[in-house]
Amino acid sequence: MNTDIVVANSLAHLWRVLVLFLIPIGGGIPAGVILAQSYKIAWPMMMLVYFISDVILACLFEPIMYLVMFYGKNVPFIIRFGEVFKEMVKKTTENFGNNTGPFALILLAFGVDPMTGRAAAIAAGHGFITGWAIAIAGDMIYFTLLMVSTIWLNGIIGDGTWTTIIIFGLMMLIPTLIRRFREKK
Repeated sequence: MNTDIVVANSLAHLWRVLVLFLIPIGGGIPAGVILAQSYKIAWPMMMLVYFISDVILACLFEPIMYLVMFYGKNVPFIIRFGEVFKEMVKKTTENFGNNTGPFALILLAFGVDPMTGRAAAIAAGHGFITGWAIAIAGDMIYFTLLMVSTIWLNGIIGDGTWTTIIIFGLMMLIPTLIRRFREKK
């Protein structure tokens, strides 16, 4: 087979997986992992593609966030949203200590999403590189957990559609159960 065709097919496969990873809700992760497996993409390459998706989201999200912050200085709703967000970050991270240091922010990005992690990092005074490094670190841990779970479950079930549905359902259910368990304590 012509190597140009093989390279083009491989890039097309990576592109399709990247597009699924760019979906801002978690359903893109199990679907992207299943698709990557069907293309015989190894897990280290899946992690690299997911990391690239995080960098792309960072480059898209950062300017939007700063525009909202700049133009929202005089908009009561945005001012109030900022205050509520800072309070939410404080309450969320207080389980990990009294500060909003990198570890607490990594856990926040792991538990919510990298955009929230980045916004919390800005609120804590972290700059672009450090803030996104923190947010992406938490998101990469989350991705690794989902990737391993998806590969494992797909190995048992053998059906990518059901694996994606089950993993996505668990992604929605488990945080709710954890919150209820904590509330009872």
